[in-house]
Amino acid sequence: IEKRSRELDEVYARQTSELERIAELTREDAHAELLDKVRGEVTHEAATIIRESEQKVKAECHKTAQEIISLAIQRCASDHTAEVTVTSVHIPSDELKGRIIGREGRNIRTFEQVSGVNLVIDDTPETVVLSSFDPVRRETARVALENLIADGRIHPARIEEMYQKASDLVQQRVREAGEQAAFDMGIHDLHPEIIKTLGALRYRTSFGQNVLRHSLEVADLCAIMAAELGVDVLTAKRAGLLHDLGKAIDREVEGPHAVIGAELARRYGEKPAIVHAIEAHHGDTDPNTVLDVLVQAGDAISASRPGARRESAENYIKRLEKLEEIANSHDGVERTYAMQAGREVHVMVQPDKVSDADSAVLAHDIAQQIEEEMEYPGQVRVVVIRESRAVDVAK
Repeated sequence: IEKRSRELDEVYARQTSELERIAELTREDAHAELLDKVRGEVTHEAATIIRESEQKVKAECHKTAQEIISLAIQRCASDHTAEVTVTSVHIPSDELKGRIIGREGRNIRTFEQVSGVNLVIDDTPETVVLSSFDPVRRETARVALENLIADGRIHPARIEEMYQKASDLVQQRVREAGEQAAFDMGIHDLHPEIIKTLGALRYRTSFGQNVLRHSLEVADLCAIMAAELGVDVLTAKRAGLLHDLGKAIDREVEGPHAVIGAELARRYGEKPAIVHAIEAHHGDTDPNTVLDVLVQAGDAISASRPGARRESAENYIKRLEKLEEIANSHDGVERTYAMQAGREVHVMVQPDKVSDADSAVLAHDIAQQIEEEMEYPGQVRVVVIRESRAVDVAK
């Protein structure tokens, strides 16, 4: 038996050696080659499965996203048009204009000095116009002037007294507006300074849309979409409510309102996720969480809702003409079309004058010039189109 076993081992060794000589592969090489082949086949099959799964998921997630957004829009009930802050004050008769100005202009001078608001008195019948970049200051001046007119006694001492009362009243209204907004959203642990800043948005408008109402609307939209996605509803609502906080103080502080609002929220102890959502809602920082994207979506839906932002036909046409004018002013531009209600500009360039590399630079330059020279709601997308054609005729 032992002899037979040895002979079998020898035969097996000779066979293996002969196979290795014929195949020019060692046992280890053959093993490695077989594994490589199997691994390649498995990787290919796995890649095919992953690709099919990705396509299926993309198709389904796009459909699901559309359903969630459309559901949020349907469930959010808002005023069709938003209020516009009025800077003019009605007076009973034009005779009062003289009393408001006072002897040698002492009353109007005192009023402007105390309030920090310009008082414009012109030929407009029974109207006085207040001019100031600060909406809260302007509202305070309006209340003070209306009280002075109702009281009838207009002199420097009385102006100072009435302005102080109006200031206290407006600050109380600001605080109450912030508290009411937080209460309506079910948020009860906001810092007092944040509540005060939030209330100041009551007197701030953006393209005719009241910013406090816009913030409440965005909070509702974020909450609805968060509930559908299974994200924390209260956090989404909080981020939506505070996303435009910077607009209350953007006249006093340099920088984009999203960054200003984020810094304010960070200073008064808001969570990093809320701060980042505020900072990222206009693309000043890249969004990297679901909450960031929800706030961006809610802000876009609220701002683009029909009737949300008032814009006269004349201003609208002027804006479109200005867009085309800016694009046409660059070298190599053949023609320009303002599309999508002024949210997109298609720029056709001459292919012999503008290369592919120049197209990217041109798009950036036009977008930069639009940012610097124009005011517009939302974003304007600049599309540079370079088309080369070779034409011949078969005879």
